[in-house]
Amino acid sequence: MKRRTLLHSAAAFALARPAIAANQARILRFVPQGNLNHPDPLVTIAPAARNAGHMIWDQLYGQTITGAPRPQMVAGHELSADGRTWRFSLREGLRFHDGVPVRASDCLASFMRWGKRRAIGQKLLAELDSSRIIDDQRFELTTKRPFPRMLDMLARDTFFFVMPERMAITPPLQQISEFVGSGPYRFATDEWQAGVRAVFTRSDSYAPRSEVADFLAGGKQVHFDRVEWMVLPDPATAAAALQQGEVDWVQRPHPDLLALLRTARGVNTVSADPFGATLMLLFNHLQPPFNNPALRRALLPAIDQKSFVQATLGDDPAIGRTGIGYFTPGLGMDSTIGLDALTGPRDLALARRLVRESGYKGERIVILTATEVPEQNAVCLVAGELFGKIGLAVDLVTLDQGALEKRRLSREPVEKGGWSVVPLTFDGLSGADPSSHQTLRGNGLGGFFGWPTSPELEALRDQWFLAEDDKTQRAICGEMQRIAFAQVPYMPLGHWFAPTAMRGNLTGLVRAPFPIFWNLARA
Repeated sequence: MKRRTLLHSAAAFALARPAIAANQARILRFVPQGNLNHPDPLVTIAPAARNAGHMIWDQLYGQTITGAPRPQMVAGHELSADGRTWRFSLREGLRFHDGVPVRASDCLASFMRWGKRRAIGQKLLAELDSSRIIDDQRFELTTKRPFPRMLDMLARDTFFFVMPERMAITPPLQQISEFVGSGPYRFATDEWQAGVRAVFTRSDSYAPRSEVADFLAGGKQVHFDRVEWMVLPDPATAAAALQQGEVDWVQRPHPDLLALLRTARGVNTVSADPFGATLMLLFNHLQPPFNNPALRRALLPAIDQKSFVQATLGDDPAIGRTGIGYFTPGLGMDSTIGLDALTGPRDLALARRLVRESGYKGERIVILTATEVPEQNAVCLVAGELFGKIGLAVDLVTLDQGALEKRRLSREPVEKGGWSVVPLTFDGLSGADPSSHQTLRGNGLGGFFGWPTSPELEALRDQWFLAEDDKTQRAICGEMQRIAFAQVPYMPLGHWFAPTAMRGNLTGLVRAPFPIFWNLARA
């Protein structure tokens, strides 16, 4: 498939733009990668919800850019002599945006809701023997055996937020109906229009830590009174608004526009993400035809990661890379075991034969795509064309991102509104090792979208947590990758580092795999 192109001429930037007032010093205008369809990060598990979550809510522990856990809402902890009971104490003066003090019961209820939904949380719940509230400032977690990774696990997942108990007791698959937090920003519910804009206002009650900001750890110093997320689906319009100073920050400029933005006066393009992200296709393991592992394996000889990366990002090796397996490259747990299934010579004839031999009966394959997320849409276009070449009956269904996220929840057959394949951009930090690797789970209906079942992967994940050294952990990850290439829980398509673009008068950007709005200031 030929790479999609965009006009770079002045005419392209003369597209009609929404009326946006001139920037004011205390207002930051931001163009997000995708719509904030709902701020509950545990239901949609969407990047926009996670990013908004870090503005609205706070965490017990925050991780540094090197992955070290640091106390955030917690003042400190005590560990029992047998290594099983962890007693946590909250910082003094923590309050939710409605003025109510943060209590230990809020923390424990939030822990339980998160634990039922996220990979790390599920592991912690499995290790948990008991929990109890001591008083308003202290609570305990007691594990069945010594669990030295407790603090790492509390800090590692970027979707773990502390909410008021009344919100945290909401079932994890039911959306919360209010958005009261204790983070550096309040969510302006009355100004939220899904697909149009979301507004966050500075919380005067937030008490930042004194340490220097380091990813999700340290002091979250706020220098803007108001942050406006403005959805501009057309990438040329967003780029033009940035050049003219009508917006301050475009999270994910289209790759075709990067060359222009790099030379634009008053604009900086920055690569602040040290981990990158993985492009992938998720399969629905509950419904035909991809409940058949033989059919999933049949795709391997046909998948050319280079074609996906080129269609999505172009030829810039600094942005897109190929030759990746099931763990994020460069973070310690990636392996070459089984990787020749994707890096060896591509063979469409072999793939067609394997499709026939798999028992595929011509079932309709529904691929969901959202046009306002360009890289994911490109992935789907390439996949649809490729699947057709190897004998699969493809139906490419185009939705807006909100509708896609809603339909992705369906476990029904395609005839009843279900799906077969959806694209995903999975952040590199989450894919670094088995602890947070949602898409490499094998826990069926308790897992991530697609719901693969693999007792072998789950057993190895448990072994990884108990391993005493990095060498043993790396060996376990190598074995997990071998099994993954045999079972194909999802298809890895490439690794990319997305630059962000912002006005040159912004300073203090925190290095992170997603937008951070504290420490950022206007010069």
